[in-house]
Amino acid sequence: MKIETILSPAELPALARRDLRQTACVVFDILRATSTFVTALHHGAKEIIPVSEISEALAFKKSKVQSPKSKVILLAGERDGVKIRAAQTGGVDFDLGNSPREFTRERVSGKTIVATTTNGTRALRACAHAKLVLAGSFLNLRATAEFVRRANPETLLMVCSGTFEQVSYEDVLGAGALCDLVWNGSGMSGISDSTLLVRQIFQLAQNNLLAAASQSRNARRLLAIPELKDDVAFCLQRDVFDFAAVLNSEGKIVIA
Repeated sequence: MKIETILSPAELPALARRDLRQTACVVFDILRATSTFVTALHHGAKEIIPVSEISEALAFKKSKVQSPKSKVILLAGERDGVKIRAAQTGGVDFDLGNSPREFTRERVSGKTIVATTTNGTRALRACAHAKLVLAGSFLNLRATAEFVRRANPETLLMVCSGTFEQVSYEDVLGAGALCDLVWNGSGMSGISDSTLLVRQIFQLAQNNLLAAASQSRNARRLLAIPELKDDVAFCLQRDVFDFAAVLNSEGKIVIA
């Protein structure tokens, strides 16, 4: 298995021109989109529909307004870390933001969640034409690694969603941790330099991931917001959920 790593969103446009038919993509947005999505699924959400733009989420909800299903559709998302409000949408407050602690069983069980975030959903959509797309997080890391090993794709592409157009330290740690589980170390053939980099960074930080990730730009921003600061520790928990989260052929993230 070849293992490659995309470090920043600046690399995403090139994926549209790339043949990913034999590639499994694992997308990391540790703080917080992919961590939030797997938490929602654990708490009984039926599916997550990731979209790139606020307008897409609103259009999806509007298209279902005459349907009984409209009552089980929740809009979720953020821009610059903050829940999307009516001033950004022309009058519609989103039901949820992007904190995994919001996505309780009482709020999301049985619901379809249409989500848009600054980086994570954009990365997921960029990979949609791959053979396999997974939402990766520390919360379900081992289950994700086991799913990838069983699928045995020709290429594993780890995608770090990043911050704006830059690298995110916490996503690098997530990709490095997955590589550490999947790569059996049998030779260097097919392992990209960016993959070596993320694995070595993870190995240096693995004994105290929370302390390491807390130095990141995203973590520092969240830690400075009283109502969001606990998201950092939540998202750095290891293997609390025992399932992989897959983007299916209909563009919906579901439990594999």
